[in-house]
Order: sequence, then structure tokens, then C-alpha cells
Amino acid sequence: YQKNKPYIKSRYCRGVPESKIRIYDVGAKKAPVDLFPFVAHLVCDEKQQISSEALEACRIAINKHLTNTVGKDGYHIRVRVHPFHVIRANKMLSCAGADRLSSGMRHSYGKPIGVAARVDIGQILLSVRAKDASEPHVVEAIRRGKFKFAGRQKILKSLKWGFTKYQREDYVKMRKNGELAADGNIVKVHNRHGLLEKSALYLAGQE
Repeated sequence: YQKNKPYIKSRYCRGVPESKIRIYDVGAKKAPVDLFPFVAHLVCDEKQQISSEALEACRIAINKHLTNTVGKDGYHIRVRVHPFHVIRANKMLSCAGADRLSSGMRHSYGKPIGVAARVDIGQILLSVRAKDASEPHVVEAIRRGKFKFAGRQKILKSLKWGFTKYQREDYVKMRKNGELAADGNIVKVHNRHGLLEKSALYLAGQE
């Protein structure tokens, strides 16, 4: 359930508190793309709003479990949703004698109290890449992170290689024939431009 239209921080909507989650990539984020083939996603199963506090709590829970089980260089967590939607609350006075001061529902447009991410059904909330051997630990860590969110989420094991968009077999094949080049934690596609004597594809006898 998403209340209201998307309402973001702007020059009209001022005084918005900072988001609780500041770090979206945790772990061995510089690890080369070939090192971590396994990837699992936490997929949202409801149309809802997730507060930045919940995202941060989830990130910490997953990070803690994986640090204890896999070691801090054995995984890379990436939070894939960002909280931009501002949440308001009509502050009520709850002290004794507040009934004479408080305005009740008069002028009830609230003040910003925090930010949230608006997510859809089937949207990936976060992804964790690691080695194939640490698969059960990754799934368990994501399961623990799930408890920080309202609603339903599903844990999916991906058929793709790491954070790339290629299936595993295709990835291995394309890396072998030089069509893909590892560039840090991402992979670059050969654009088939430039001189033939410099082309990895041509030198490998592909084209």
C-alpha cells in the first residue's frame, strides 16, 4: 500500500531529515567480476513503501551475518532501492493538558519526519554476490534481513553471473572469446570498433 503521490525533497518541500541509509554497497565492492559468480536477490512481493530506517537495518543485519560466516572479503551487498519519498506526520501533543493547546485535525498537513523508498511487486530490493560455496550463508543472511521489512519478500537465486546481465554459460563463453572484458566489478562488451590489430575479438580469431 502506497499512500499519497510520490512526494520528494525539493525547494518547496524543505526541512526533510536525512536518509538513515547512506551506504548502498557493502563488502568487497572492488572485487573483480569473475570472483563472485553466485548472486541472490531479495525481491519485494508487495506494492509498498519501505522506510530508510528499515533499509539500513536490513543492510546491517545481512552484513553482520555474512561477516561472521563468509568473512568480510567474501561477498558484496548492493542495496538496489533508494528512499526519495518524503513521509509526513501531523505532530500531536501528548502531554497532560494538551487538549487546550492542541489543534486536533485543524491545519493537519504534517511535517516531514523521514524518507522511504516506493517499491513495486517484483522489484529487487537488494542483491548479494559471492562465491558458489557460500550460497547457503548468503541465503540465510538475506532471510535474516527480511525480518526488517514489512510485507512479503522472496529470496531468488539468479541464473546470471554476479551483477552482470548475462546467463552463466553465455558469460563464460563470451569471456573466453573476448567479447566481454572484465573492468573492475563490472564487465564491458566489445563494441567492435577500432583497429583490427588491437581488437581482442579479431586476435582470438572470432571475426
